Amino acid sequence: MKTIGYLALAAAMLATVGTSTVTRAEEPKHGGTLVIGTTQKPRHLNPAVQSGIATAIPGTQIFATPLRFDADWKPHPYLAESWEVAKDGKSITLHLRKDAVFQDGKPITSEDVAFSLETVKSNHPFKTMFAPVTGVDTPDPHTAIIKFSHPHPAALLAMSSALLPIIPKHIYGDGQDLKTHPANSAPVGSGPFILKEFKPGEYIVLEKNPNYFIKGRPYLDKIIIKNYKDATSLALAMDKGEINMYPFLAPTKDIARLKKNKDLVVTDKGYAAVGPLNWLEFNTENKYLKHKEVRQAIAYAIDRKFITNALLGGQAAPATGPVAPGSPFYAPDVQKYDVNLEKANALLDKAGFKRGDDDMRFALAVDYIPGAGELQKGIAEYLKPQLKKVGIDVNLRASPDFPTWAKRVSTHDFDMSMDIVFNWGDPVIGVDRTYLCDNIKMGVIWSNTQSYCNKDVDALLKQADEEIDQQKRIDLYRQAQEIIVDEAPIAFINVLPYHTAYSKKIGNPPLTIWGTMSPLDEVYIK
Repeated sequence: MKTIGYLALAAAMLATVGTSTVTRAEEPKHGGTLVIGTTQKPRHLNPAVQSGIATAIPGTQIFATPLRFDADWKPHPYLAESWEVAKDGKSITLHLRKDAVFQDGKPITSEDVAFSLETVKSNHPFKTMFAPVTGVDTPDPHTAIIKFSHPHPAALLAMSSALLPIIPKHIYGDGQDLKTHPANSAPVGSGPFILKEFKPGEYIVLEKNPNYFIKGRPYLDKIIIKNYKDATSLALAMDKGEINMYPFLAPTKDIARLKKNKDLVVTDKGYAAVGPLNWLEFNTENKYLKHKEVRQAIAYAIDRKFITNALLGGQAAPATGPVAPGSPFYAPDVQKYDVNLEKANALLDKAGFKRGDDDMRFALAVDYIPGAGELQKGIAEYLKPQLKKVGIDVNLRASPDFPTWAKRVSTHDFDMSMDIVFNWGDPVIGVDRTYLCDNIKMGVIWSNTQSYCNKDVDALLKQADEEIDQQKRIDLYRQAQEIIVDEAPIAFINVLPYHTAYSKKIGNPPLTIWGTMSPLDEVYIK
């Protein structure tokens, strides 16, 4: 397997990310059922046209991808048994396994890879992920040559997890709309498990794929993904042993509670590539928030240590910038907005907003995602008395449901809003979208809804997106992060305290960089 620089990923990433490989204490056993609890309710099960946890967890069991990644950010063969990267970084040649078939018995070919990549490029919301792809050559059934308009260092990572599921062209290539294709709810893939039953909002039943291309796997006979109405009932079910795995566990009281259960392991490993951040974003077109000094003042007024230690029970870490800790691209030395009310007041005075007779300078509304009380509403409520200390009158604006909140933020009908956004492994995939000038779009949530635009940041991101040398790439992203943090279109609050709780009877738990958004073919019941 020939590789160069960034595309090998392993060496450079190992330099910045500690190892966390799973050691096997015993020989894996065959049989048994893994019951995963969740509050996420997928509309369908095809990650090629839908992002998010709800689709990714079942989708990565049904569909295989060209590559998979371990806990150390190392790429490993999956559907592609080997690959080569051109010296100029403008093409990647995948050599597909010859023994891999879809779950209906049809062989997987390079035509399926080409079709899948075009599907993702055209339909997936992460437009930057495969934007440089100019085409896929298929010289024979087991060779796919992906060509780029420029070097694309995010490409290998984008071929893993739920980001590039290889879907069957003979099923999806029938001319129907791929976003509403009936096969999305009854998918045929090549992953370790086959969909047996899907009852939206209630459960998903997956059974062992007897023709899985990795011999002897999966170890499990069955996976059941069971829906719960809320996090409280889900945590109770985990505590009582009704389920044996709870991924993306976030409520801090539930984390603390489940850590006390002697039959469980509760770990924060498995989320390095997810990079989940909780932040307060500013509409930079607002007459007050268009001033950098006002945005900086609000950032200085927020006590992140109080939020993480008191409001979040010490289970979360403060966030400092656009890239989450644990990523090779995290910049630890950016400007820190440690709480400083004196500095916040001075910045507001400098911006020309003096206190009035009521001791207030101006008023701003803050929105928040409904349903995530502790991480969203709770922090929004904290902002009201905290920002009053610097003369900003904060009004909370609740949304009755997620679509209402998303419409308000995506149409830029807001002053400030709490938000939760994932890095998705590489800045090209999950970070750039928030800051690029050309991604200021009306009606698209999780785009550049702050209306933030800095041509220097754009240039740095573009250069980093194409840089082959990993260390140079890291430095370019550091420079971009320094500018973004200084200009403060966002006040970064905390890293989401995602944990996975699982029974001690579970062997080989999913603790790679993608956690449960990766194939669970190595998981077994002891």
